[in-house]
Amino acid sequence: MPSGGTHDRITLYTLPVIAGVTLWQTRSSNLTLLVAGGFMFSGLMFGPDLDIYSRQFQRWGFLRCIWRPYQKKLRHRSVFSHGPIIGTIIRVIYLGCFLALVAIAFLLVGEVFGIVTLTWRDLGGVFGRSLVVYTTEYLALFLGLELGAMSHSLSDWAGSAYKRVQKQGIRSLFGGRRKGRVKRKGTLR
Repeated sequence: MPSGGTHDRITLYTLPVIAGVTLWQTRSSNLTLLVAGGFMFSGLMFGPDLDIYSRQFQRWGFLRCIWRPYQKKLRHRSVFSHGPIIGTIIRVIYLGCFLALVAIAFLLVGEVFGIVTLTWRDLGGVFGRSLVVYTTEYLALFLGLELGAMSHSLSDWAGSAYKRVQKQGIRSLFGGRRKGRVKRKGTLR
């Protein structure tokens, strides 16, 4: 499994490729910025290794405490942290819930002091309209987050496969028998 520094280098070296391909395909600098920004954020701070004490986790500084419950609930390298699409969706929902709680707290305090006159209905309407109006932008950001997570997971899987081949040979990639496994039920090899 690659180190945190290796993951960072992979993210930074592939960022121009991600940005170039996105610009080529979309012809939009705004969408390119969202995909590239999401890719870099995911690769450096929002990736699959938030489920352990990692560089990504440490970069959150004093806010890393918000990821403790996430770490306690998810096993490292599980499909829910490192899995394609599902891992990113879970992290987005998790962080979104935290941000929503913070926003609600600020709105309540602002309402108590008369600073904010926004009603809950207005807030729901604004949020719903933004989802409809900016659907493409949200999808571009999510694509960037997913690409950053996948660059991490693919390098993990490739590193593990390489080590397995070094130890057990090429057959280990194709489900070949490993040394020390049970040959038949009840008898050891």
